[in-house]
Amino acid sequence: MSSVSVGVGLSLSVAVADLKGALAAASRVVERRTTIPILAHVKLVAEGGRLSILATDLDLELRTVIPAEVTTPGTTTLPALLLNDIVKRIDERERLQVAPGEGGLFTLKAGRSKWQVQALPAEDFPDLAIGAFETSFTLSPANLKEIADRLSFAICTEETRYYLNGVYLHAPVIDGAAKLRAVATDGHRLARLTLDQPAGAAAMPGIIVPRKTVAELAKLAESFGKEGGTTATIEVSETKIRVAFGDTALTSKLIDGTYPDYSRVVPPEAQHTVTLPRAAFLEAVDRVTAVSSERGRAVKFAFGSDVAGELMTLTCVNPDAGRGEDEIGNIEIAGAPPECGFNARYVLDCLQALGGDRVVLGLNETGSPARLHAPDKADELLVVLMPMRV
Repeated sequence: MSSVSVGVGLSLSVAVADLKGALAAASRVVERRTTIPILAHVKLVAEGGRLSILATDLDLELRTVIPAEVTTPGTTTLPALLLNDIVKRIDERERLQVAPGEGGLFTLKAGRSKWQVQALPAEDFPDLAIGAFETSFTLSPANLKEIADRLSFAICTEETRYYLNGVYLHAPVIDGAAKLRAVATDGHRLARLTLDQPAGAAAMPGIIVPRKTVAELAKLAESFGKEGGTTATIEVSETKIRVAFGDTALTSKLIDGTYPDYSRVVPPEAQHTVTLPRAAFLEAVDRVTAVSSERGRAVKFAFGSDVAGELMTLTCVNPDAGRGEDEIGNIEIAGAPPECGFNARYVLDCLQALGGDRVVLGLNETGSPARLHAPDKADELLVVLMPMRV
């Protein structure tokens, strides 16, 4: 269908309940600070009882389709954030009427309310050329959300290390078993999630999915996962990834770079392990760091026992403020773990990402990276934490 000029065509009625979710997702893709006016708009395409909504920031494109009563087919663009703000204020039981007005304006009506909104020509809206995808497979929304939830904390935010600014996804064969593995690291901590490899994923090249894309996929996966029965179709090329949930598709450029060999920083099986309650561990780290205004201050772990059993002692020292100390009981120690120190904020991030009731802290010699994982689940989700001097 050919585009029409601003102010011509595109008359339709759409349920506000359908429009709210679509515009909320589109608005997250739109850049709030852009010097290119058209990128602050969403493209609307009305045709054949359907309204297509597109948003892009030139690296990421969201396309979703909702039912609509189309009086006059057509195409235009409207400001995304303004349109989203208007729709959020309308009762979900209403319908929004959209029709062209004068001077490049569109009139929006819902009940007794009316707005006039400035449009821009649809032909100015950029097209994120899709191209061909060589690899295609499906994942459940739950798996996609797990990748984002478990790994996002470890994605690097330093733009100079752009090749670490996302999640590395690849399809290795491990001990004869085909797997799908996702990895994120910022050089201080590393998170590695391993899933069974879905059919069709074996030929996928190693790709780096950008941080913004990962965050948006988490939101879409959560939304569509609640609906049930929806699978995510993932298509991959050398330069792009496309994830579709039914009529909603997110297309993203991949990070053009070489991901480092992360296996070199994953320590071998730990010689010494400490199994302890995750919630108590997290709360103790939070308490001892109260003496510091910086969450990045080191917290020291030491191990011993008293009449009640084995203990881990946590200590945080701030020369300007004081000292915090706490103990965790109900733990199991195997071997003779050395005293060690870690960035308190990183420890908290790792424990929150792991979830579960108990966590295993694996240590080797003093000054070596620590392994963190749920009991008997290091092959599923493993977190590696670099040490600090204390």
